[in-house]
Amino acid sequence: MKIKIENYDKMTPEEKVAALEAYDPEKDGYVTKKAFDDAASDVAKYKKQLREKQTEEEAKAEKDREEREQMIARIEELEREKKHGTFVNAYLGVGYDEALARSSADALIKGDFDKVFANQKAHIAGELEKLRSEKLDSTPAPGGNGSGGSMTIEQLRAMSAKERYEFSQNNPEEYKALYGGN
Repeated sequence: MKIKIENYDKMTPEEKVAALEAYDPEKDGYVTKKAFDDAASDVAKYKKQLREKQTEEEAKAEKDREEREQMIARIEELEREKKHGTFVNAYLGVGYDEALARSSADALIKGDFDKVFANQKAHIAGELEKLRSEKLDSTPAPGGNGSGGSMTIEQLRAMSAKERYEFSQNNPEEYKALYGGN
């Protein structure tokens, strides 16, 4: 540290000693140790407050980030549920039963196309079986007159009472159909 005293180089040694003894560093831009320690203490206190504030801000930022991630996850879940419902309704619309429709929708969302096609095959097999059953149910039973055809109301009326009774006993369904269930 260099001290500046005016005309120092022109002074006598006694004058120099007196000038040095009278020199006050605070008047020359220097601070005392006590003032420096006080300032350093204030700086440390403000740094600590800043760190605490940053910690609060970081905690708030972390909380905000977690909430944002939860909202994004919830939105994705809702979108998946909506897509699942749309697929289930589409499968129900083409005739799938509810369990098969839900299974197919799940598989479609997961990208399990083997399961999707297996479910489609099961649906088609079920539809074919239902069609066969309906076809058999709608096919009239062979008639009891030996001709292989069905009995008509005119043929039944042409029979004797005894023949009509035997026909009604041997072919109750056809007899009911001819007389409208009476």
